[in-house]
Amino acid sequence: MGGIVVSLMQTLVIPLLPRFPQLLGSSPGDTTWVITSTLLASAVATPVVGRLGDMYGKRRMLLVSLVMLVVGSVIAALSFSLLPMIVGRVVQGLAVGVIPLGISIMRDELPLERLAGATALMSASLGVGGALGLPAAAFLAEQSDWHMLFWTSAAAGVIVLVAVLVVVPESPVRSGGRFDFPGALGLSVALICLLLGVSKASTWSAGVTTGLFVTTAVVLAVWGWWELRSSQPLVDLRTTARRQVLLTNVASAVFAFSMFAQSLVLPQILQLPASTGHGLGQSLLVTGLVLVPSGLVMMATAPLSARITTARGPRVTLMLGTVVVALGYGAGIVMMTAVWHLVVVSAVIGAGIGLAYGSMPALIMSSVPTSETAAANSLNTLARAIGTSVSSAVAGVVLTQVTIPFSFKLIMGLGAATALLACVVAAFIPKVSRKTG
Repeated sequence: MGGIVVSLMQTLVIPLLPRFPQLLGSSPGDTTWVITSTLLASAVATPVVGRLGDMYGKRRMLLVSLVMLVVGSVIAALSFSLLPMIVGRVVQGLAVGVIPLGISIMRDELPLERLAGATALMSASLGVGGALGLPAAAFLAEQSDWHMLFWTSAAAGVIVLVAVLVVVPESPVRSGGRFDFPGALGLSVALICLLLGVSKASTWSAGVTTGLFVTTAVVLAVWGWWELRSSQPLVDLRTTARRQVLLTNVASAVFAFSMFAQSLVLPQILQLPASTGHGLGQSLLVTGLVLVPSGLVMMATAPLSARITTARGPRVTLMLGTVVVALGYGAGIVMMTAVWHLVVVSAVIGAGIGLAYGSMPALIMSSVPTSETAAANSLNTLARAIGTSVSSAVAGVVLTQVTIPFSFKLIMGLGAATALLACVVAAFIPKVSRKTG
């Protein structure tokens, strides 16, 4: 539930984006920071919260993350202008560590026979919340005051917070040591520059964008030098460089690139007026409902992902998931003229995401020490976030530069191609024990 609530928070504002300039008294360009600010905060918080969880207690950091979700939601709910809204969204973004922390607590607490299914479901919650968030947000935005979106998010966060306090035990596994502040600062600067360069490439000048990418490369080089020489690094690069961990993170980033295409293309096809000859003229609420089966299928395939992982290993599960997603996008190229076509396409893609996302924690946890579980899972979550951000930027360029409906088919084709590329990368991941504890 915590994972679903946090991922739902990230998609909550999508129905309101066209209305934010009027609601917040700002320009359309400035209101994009409602999304960008959360993205940046999430990227910075993910590795930091994971490392703090390993050091000082995963349950403790899980509670801190949920408090951030509630506080950020309340700030956004009380906002009537852009600045406090951005502040609220930044604080909300700091909660994204809930998913890797939850997976890590499961590794410490659950018996081996239940671990694969539990972590698969937790990992898939990232997609489930996103798929369920759009129709829920559309319904609330149409039927009540838009501030109710954030009050609902705050209420859901309080429920999860109480449930964690009552149900979830504190893991006894701690790494201890000192927190690597220079490492955290360096990685944060590099991630902010990278994601700003990616997300603002189409609106900022080429010189500024190039400067951001150059800064990213320089800061990452210095950061890597520091981490390799630090006795207690934020990220153990030697562990991260192991073939299984490295290739899993690369495959995750490439796969996340492919995954995001559906959430950009399908809503546009559904909402474009039928008179254009390229759209289906559906309301925002219907658009959201079309994506609901995708989230439900993700949840349903998580146990299947665990069974395949137990029988054949997590690498096979990941490869199977990427192929299913590629098939879904392939079908989408020729099936986009009726609502039921897009329901089928979305559900098939959702099945592939559920399989693939369910396998990633098993691949990571079988390759890192127990004391580094949260940090390693956080890095994998970060890899997915970077892949999603790059996908969003590329798809945005395609939609503005290529004629409709060819742009839709091109993005679907890119989604299929990158899913297959993720499959190729996954094929080189070394085989590991089927035990994930």
